[in-house]
Amino acid sequence: MTKTALVTGAEGFIGSHLVKFLQSQGWTVIGAYRLHESDSFPKLPNLKFVQCDLRNGQRLAQVMNQCEPTHIFHLGAQSLPTVSWADPVFTFESNIMGSLYLLEALRHMKRPPVVVSACSSAEYGNVPASAIPVTEEQPLRPLHPYGISKVCLDLLAREYFVDHRIPAVNLRLFNTTGPGKTSDAPSDFVRQLVRIKKGLQPPVMKVGNLKPRRAFLDVRDTVRGFYLAALKGRRGEVYNLCATSTVQIGELLRTAIRLSGVKTEVRPSAGLMRPSDEKIIFGSTEKFRKHTGWKPKVSLEQTLSSMLEYWERTL
Repeated sequence: MTKTALVTGAEGFIGSHLVKFLQSQGWTVIGAYRLHESDSFPKLPNLKFVQCDLRNGQRLAQVMNQCEPTHIFHLGAQSLPTVSWADPVFTFESNIMGSLYLLEALRHMKRPPVVVSACSSAEYGNVPASAIPVTEEQPLRPLHPYGISKVCLDLLAREYFVDHRIPAVNLRLFNTTGPGKTSDAPSDFVRQLVRIKKGLQPPVMKVGNLKPRRAFLDVRDTVRGFYLAALKGRRGEVYNLCATSTVQIGELLRTAIRLSGVKTEVRPSAGLMRPSDEKIIFGSTEKFRKHTGWKPKVSLEQTLSSMLEYWERTL
């Protein structure tokens, strides 16, 4: 049977990698986006893009009926905690109502597709050291409107599975990075190093807190996780998707500097220090690995090297 995927949030970091991965697997792929320069989308066989704001339930149902997907990868969202504090209404309209419109459209289809939703580790909030690596059974105590919105998606997808037999699988994503990523420590470090190399900034790197430990998963391993969740994930289940080891941010910085070959001074910046930083963010992927056979394949050095190449081309 031919597989047809609808990917919401196709213009985003993970979504843009996912549409190309699914296309490379021989799937027919429709990438749904809210706002984007449409001429910058890749031109590939069996891959097309449609404009669709998730807050427009009528348009969403129309797209669904036109493309008749066998699988939906629901990544479309307002995904920044900082924006969610500044504009919680927009965040809830996009993330909660947008997800509800999507699930309602599925409920009225004769053969509902498998839907894999991008949930978040932000649902857990502050986790005690004794509970690290955090499992899917950890209580959900989000600390911002974005985290709350993802708890709602998590619960909605499960409710539609239980009440309407929508074949739903939820992935709680932890730190994901790679080429094209912005606004995280690896991309900030690498971008500064390439700017120094090209003479676009003095040989001084401004950094925030280097003590926390994070588990950075390469986006290529993340999209394989979505793919395996769709094919092998148990319906109605939620899974953590996370790297299988952590790295201290300072060690990450030293590795990036070494790979770049750039000589630079590292200078802490008060503007980059957050009021509070979790000492460690790390999720257990034992359940996901057991159910799907997934495991990460890309090393942190490979990730940083590909990010250096990306910024070399882009800056």
